[in-house]
Amino acid sequence: MPTAIVRIAGDDAVTLVWQNELGGMTARIERPSGTLFAKWDPADSPASLAGEAQRMRWLARAGMRVPVVVGLLRDPTGDVLIAEAIHGVSIVTETSLQHPERAAAALGEGLRRLHALPAADCPFPAPSWAASQRIDDPVVCHGDPCAPNTLVAGGAFAGLVDLGDAGIGDRWSDLAIASWSLAWNGLGAAEPAFWDAYGARSDARRLARWRALWAPPL
Repeated sequence: MPTAIVRIAGDDAVTLVWQNELGGMTARIERPSGTLFAKWDPADSPASLAGEAQRMRWLARAGMRVPVVVGLLRDPTGDVLIAEAIHGVSIVTETSLQHPERAAAALGEGLRRLHALPAADCPFPAPSWAASQRIDDPVVCHGDPCAPNTLVAGGAFAGLVDLGDAGIGDRWSDLAIASWSLAWNGLGAAEPAFWDAYGARSDARRLARWRALWAPPL
């Protein structure tokens, strides 16, 4: 556990919940006042937690369900983004996977809400993996819309997390990766529920264009 997260947790219970391939870690801190998540990136990481915090604050002001940023701390070892927990669980948890159609629909619902935000007001660029591409249908994109980054509560959409790549992009860049990720996470058979909830039909040509470019953010 990074020492920065240990210091933030103090005497409160802390549990490591995620570690990426660049060494970044996310921990859950249980406080009497509520649950927090602390996301730490090492000092040499190419990711920007400051940029993610800016995006989360903008999305919250725009009316999107995202974690509330509590603070952003920096020490010689790296940066820590602290946010309030959203009441909900990832759609790829064991409980959610027992209801695949509802899980897939929540993924579609979340992107439908995100893409309905005012794109002209969004100050953030497209994610780096898609930045060089022509944008035919600009919307506010998640940038890393894989299934685990959508949360559900009671089987319904509850919020989005992991927003460091959010910005203006092509609608189909999000749809291509989100729908593709259903198969990676045991939800492939429920893909029709994703498209129904989003309100669009699958388009093989557009999906293939963006999937050919995808290298999942770490």
